[in-house]
Amino acid sequence: AHPAPEGVESYLEFSGYRGLTLVLTFLCYTSYHLSRKPISIVKSQLHPNCSALDGDNYKELFGALDNAFLVAYAIGMFISGIFGERLPLRYYLSGGMVLSGLFTALFGLGYFWDIHVLWYFIVVQVCNGLVQTTGWPSVVACVGNWFGKGKRGLIMGIWNSHTSVGNILGSLIAGVWVSSAWGLSFIVPGIIIAAVGIICFFFLEDAGGVTTNEKDPEAVTSNEGPLSISGQSSTDHSDSPTEPAEEPEAISFLGALRIPGVVEFSLCLLFAKLVSYTFLYWLPLYIVNVAHFGAKEAGDLSTLFDVGGILGGIFAGLISDYTGGRATTCCVMLVVAAPMVFNLFPVTPVAVLFLIAMLIVCGALVNGPYALITTAVSADLGTHESLKGNAKALSTVTAIIDGTGSIGAALGPLLAGLISPTGWNNVFYMLIAADVLACLVGPSSAGLVLLPWIFKGSLLVARLPAEGRDGPQETARHRANCKALQPFASIRLAFPNDLLHIRF
Repeated sequence: AHPAPEGVESYLEFSGYRGLTLVLTFLCYTSYHLSRKPISIVKSQLHPNCSALDGDNYKELFGALDNAFLVAYAIGMFISGIFGERLPLRYYLSGGMVLSGLFTALFGLGYFWDIHVLWYFIVVQVCNGLVQTTGWPSVVACVGNWFGKGKRGLIMGIWNSHTSVGNILGSLIAGVWVSSAWGLSFIVPGIIIAAVGIICFFFLEDAGGVTTNEKDPEAVTSNEGPLSISGQSSTDHSDSPTEPAEEPEAISFLGALRIPGVVEFSLCLLFAKLVSYTFLYWLPLYIVNVAHFGAKEAGDLSTLFDVGGILGGIFAGLISDYTGGRATTCCVMLVVAAPMVFNLFPVTPVAVLFLIAMLIVCGALVNGPYALITTAVSADLGTHESLKGNAKALSTVTAIIDGTGSIGAALGPLLAGLISPTGWNNVFYMLIAADVLACLVGPSSAGLVLLPWIFKGSLLVARLPAEGRDGPQETARHRANCKALQPFASIRLAFPNDLLHIRF
């Protein structure tokens, strides 16, 4: 058989690297979420069996325990992206996973060491929250740097199901030992995440940067990685007399904030994650308290919310790719989610089938926008045209967006712990308000601000005459008018509005 042409061989090898990167990063972040989930499953057993958490104010104490992790995670996330741009991602990610496994296991060892001191669990949670910030910026940078924008929404929508898959596996694994030896509900996930981290250390390949062809978004090339898809391998390029391009500097924190759309989507994610993480940490306990299911049954039922999250993430990515409107997709799902969330209250054992359906629907509507913003939108903004090909911004942009979102993730469970003693209905009112605010402060507000400019620009473009019909002077005047609107076109890009797809 004849050997494949050199360009085809390079492309196949590059595709292999991309596929391996997708699989490994999927496993990485699945294990991250797998290690975070047990505490929500074990809460119903911690309350009666741990003297540090058996008081009448146990809900507030659980809120503080959740917040110890989430506040540390939110603070660490803003710093993590900066380190992620400057350190080898493989080392950074693998080291963080091994440390995450250690601190997750230490929480569970409190059971076997018979520790009943609240500060021990809080310190472990804080340390775990800090080291877990190594995960998200690293995996998004790895995937975003290997893939262009062509099918990014769909690819990352499917890939982002690792969040829900990890939550499901974490619930099921924790549920095995929740009633017998709850410490193993933490130790086993800790061992799993550390083992996956070691695997990634040996096999994960970081492309370092991707550029895409504007006319063909699928024509992806690696700037710094092992291959370059232009018909030659990277070693062939070394023989070229042209001097290598200067290594771009990592972007600063303030520079990343100036990238169009970063602030708006960060605020949107703050409220979206508030809702998602409130369900993540409190849904099993809510089902136990209100529907009077056992701890294992409540944990199993709560996985349906994550099943819906998988479907919602894929659906959001597919629709945003098809329409080109990431912001519009987020807004529609957030608006529909608000009334649907309230259907989860009240829940009774009689209405189990209705509960199952609503858990799946709410999971899709709540986690769909969250998944889209943290994956495809972050990757789009981190490789925005204003960066002029500097791929080193991706990790910092991802950290800013997810770090801002993590503030909401910390607030949600804390507020739920404070509000739930007054009635679960008040918790659901808070969640509905957060969904509405996510839509108002995020992409939709930008669209409303710029609607007049969009309509004005569209009229000018529509009235642009043919040169042979109205004469060259008239044509030049109209073209000058359109050119005058270019600054407003750039402002339109600064706000992630895609209600109307009109370009100047």
